[in-house]
Amino acid sequence: MNHWIIAPVVLPALLAPFIVLAARYHIGIQRTLSVAGVLALIGIALGLALQASGGTIVLYQLSDWAAPFGIVLVGDRLSTLMVLLTAVLALFVLLYAISSGWDNRGRHFHALFQFQLMGIMGAFLTGDLFNLFVFFEVLLIASYGLMIHAGGNARLRAGVQYVLYNLIGSTLFLFALGSIYAETGTLNMADLANRVAMIGPEDTVGIRVAAVLLLLVFSIKAALVPLHFWLPSSYAEAPAPVAALFAIMTKVGAYAIIRVYTMIFPPQLEVTSGLHDVWLLPAALLSLAIGMIGVLAAKRLDRLVAFSVIGSMGMVLVSIALFTPEGIAAALYYIVHSTLAGAVLFLISDLVRTGRANLDLTPQPPVAGTALTAGLFFVGAIAMAGLPPLSGFLGKLLVLDAAYGTDLVVWIWAIVLGSSLISIIGFSRAGSILFWKAHSVAPLDSDPPQPRPATMSYVAVGGLVALLVAHTAFAGQMHGYAVTMAEQLFAPEPYISTVLDAPGKLSTPSTTGDY
Repeated sequence: MNHWIIAPVVLPALLAPFIVLAARYHIGIQRTLSVAGVLALIGIALGLALQASGGTIVLYQLSDWAAPFGIVLVGDRLSTLMVLLTAVLALFVLLYAISSGWDNRGRHFHALFQFQLMGIMGAFLTGDLFNLFVFFEVLLIASYGLMIHAGGNARLRAGVQYVLYNLIGSTLFLFALGSIYAETGTLNMADLANRVAMIGPEDTVGIRVAAVLLLLVFSIKAALVPLHFWLPSSYAEAPAPVAALFAIMTKVGAYAIIRVYTMIFPPQLEVTSGLHDVWLLPAALLSLAIGMIGVLAAKRLDRLVAFSVIGSMGMVLVSIALFTPEGIAAALYYIVHSTLAGAVLFLISDLVRTGRANLDLTPQPPVAGTALTAGLFFVGAIAMAGLPPLSGFLGKLLVLDAAYGTDLVVWIWAIVLGSSLISIIGFSRAGSILFWKAHSVAPLDSDPPQPRPATMSYVAVGGLVALLVAHTAFAGQMHGYAVTMAEQLFAPEPYISTVLDAPGKLSTPSTTGDY
């Protein structure tokens, strides 16, 4: 049994309380431990991703209890890629938080950051729906603290709204789990795949209700319209490094949809027929349109970036809702792109905030470090809007190609291309106001000199931009790997057999009977 797969969960889980107990009054030690922990996570995640890249499915049984009785962690191509993406994103976000001083504006930032990583890593690696709920709660509890880091009335109001919406999601998640367990007697994903497939047409009501509830829960996490209301204020008011890390959290919802609705409730399953294209695809198209209209209508830079995240999630879910290998492969390529692009824009908004009185999209005197900040914003805007030559353009081409030949191809192409045009106008408007028209506004003599962002802050943002460029330069290899991930997802038999046939305590030759 490979013990490394549990390390991305255990390492931050141990590091967080150690930071609280041993270094709570020493910010330098906290920073050192936190960065070292994230670097170790990157090394472990890279090793797991390389191991899974050949098609190997890694299984870890806690206390050697066999599935479906025990808790299992499973690493395949998809889960290990998401773990690696999270670890790499966390490093640059952490460097920015340290260089900008955000981590020292409130208490327990680094401990909460590690707990957040623990929850995200666990959500990607778990092979059990109940433990997916547990890790959701871990990452949400940590995110509550990070949301209100450094205080402020606006941040507190946004944090309360964030808590309430996610509590609704957690409640629905519990209802869904109860319904699934009542119908099948198990919550292990691999075991569920077998048991749900055996349900007859006359007994589909309960499991269909559970499938709908799960889709609602994951849609809340992914900020799918009309369940997106919590995101704009929450992400806009959160500290910039926190919002940048949150760029991966909406992808947890997308990951859960991909995992559950390719393995447990696949499109060809009669029990949940029509659920994917009748409800999910129209909502995803609406999310894409509303997100990009929000970009055009935003009056503050941080809200503009928050709406762009909603639009990018709409693009991801449009591709997922096709539920074809081509669609899932396009979605996986775009997930990596949109995570990096969203994080870049959130950090750039903080660079702008450093030298400005506020983030209102109104002409104000030039900010310190305008040229470099403007250049980074230009690259980030191109990436998020989907203009060539960066990976956003390639990702949209993949989505359009995956949609070609479907019944709603005209709607998909029209909304994708139309929303791209709207986003270009929105980002162009924001950039011209922030950086071009600023030169026509003379600073007042009474205005204090604005500080220049720290060099390491630019390095952190530049690192994420370099990853975007690499994602573009190696688009062929990345898309090829996404295709192999999609093929593995649509052929889950090796995953199921690896989980259910592994020896362990209470292991049985068959798990299709009643307990």
